[in-house]
Amino acid sequence: MKLLVVGGGGREHAIIRSLKKNPDVETIYALPGNGGIAADATCVNISATDIERIVDFAVENRIDYAVVAPDDPLVLGCVDALEAKGIPCFGPKANAAIIEGSKAFSKNLMKKYGIPTAAYEIFTELPAALAYLDTAPIPTVVKADGLALGKGVIIAQTREEAKQAVTDMMANAKFGKSGSTVVIEEFLTGPEVSVLAFTDGRVVRPMVSSMDHKRAGDGDTGLNTGGMGTIAPNPYYTDEIAKQCMKEIFLPTIRAMKKEGRTFRGCLYFGLMLTPQGPKVIEYNCRFGDPETQVVLPLLKSDLLTIMMACTNGTLAKTPVRFSKKHACCVIKASNGYPESYKKGYRLTMSKQAAAHTFVAGAKLENGALVTSGGRVTGTTAVRSTLAEAIVAAYRFSAGVKFRNAYSRSDIGQRALAAKK
Repeated sequence: MKLLVVGGGGREHAIIRSLKKNPDVETIYALPGNGGIAADATCVNISATDIERIVDFAVENRIDYAVVAPDDPLVLGCVDALEAKGIPCFGPKANAAIIEGSKAFSKNLMKKYGIPTAAYEIFTELPAALAYLDTAPIPTVVKADGLALGKGVIIAQTREEAKQAVTDMMANAKFGKSGSTVVIEEFLTGPEVSVLAFTDGRVVRPMVSSMDHKRAGDGDTGLNTGGMGTIAPNPYYTDEIAKQCMKEIFLPTIRAMKKEGRTFRGCLYFGLMLTPQGPKVIEYNCRFGDPETQVVLPLLKSDLLTIMMACTNGTLAKTPVRFSKKHACCVIKASNGYPESYKKGYRLTMSKQAAAHTFVAGAKLENGALVTSGGRVTGTTAVRSTLAEAIVAAYRFSAGVKFRNAYSRSDIGQRALAAKK
């Protein structure tokens, strides 16, 4: 089989490594891929958002199956365009990808179908939003409606911060058109859990839970990032809570989308908060999370391609989806200054052992050598029998990843270890 994977980050590298395990896979093309992915797939310099060129490439190269991994091409209708040419895909069509593409849509969906989430208001005019913030409970959460590279969410501790966030989004176009509509919602408290789920539009098969570490600095300090590391499974996510989420959140969401004429097939990401009142949805993503994928897929025992094709074909009920009972930890190495300004173009080297456990997110090949090209550069994952062992091993492997200006958090997994005690 000839496969095509759209995207070029650490998530895509993890997906490609898993797909390679299937003996029927002959070739994997990554569009655009990156310098590290080039060791595991054939990278083609076509942007993930250039839908027309992606489709032309897929047709010309007789691709048997495509995996559209990032949010932007999904929202832009990449799956629709490929399927129109007879190429089966993993990922939702554009009318279902709106569950991530518009926070206003997803909040209204949850309200309509009684899916637990934070109380909220939606604004399209700045004066109305500012007036609401005069009396809104503080802290509060301000979200840009559209896609913003995971950075369009501000937790405001004061009214002034909240008003500045709204002004930045609506008046100053900090996130472009994504911030022309804002959602202001109740600040929830409790442990956060990420649950990715395979679905064919009827059946839901949750993957192992995970815990992301969003803040840039140790002790969950500093700015929000795309994620500085992950562990799986999440100790806060018990079997009892998993059953409750399936009944009150996962199945109701899939059924709601179907009722709306927006059947969702692919990977649906549930960002959950385990509040004192029970689990609530913080956000949906229409795809694999990054860096959650880097700890979830290494624990997958079943064949990824078989599961993906079952999601496409509507046969997930008959397809085994099994995960290891072991633990995984992923440590991100980023360019110093991320998520704001940072320098790139530094030589990236990895020991043989590190390379075997590392997914590359932000590096390109120059004259046969890897050089840094992004904020998050690598994610190094270890799988072990206990979480403590996985954390130690991940940091040991990560020490073999070298580039100038590198930094990583030193406390990935420590909150989870404390919870287990």
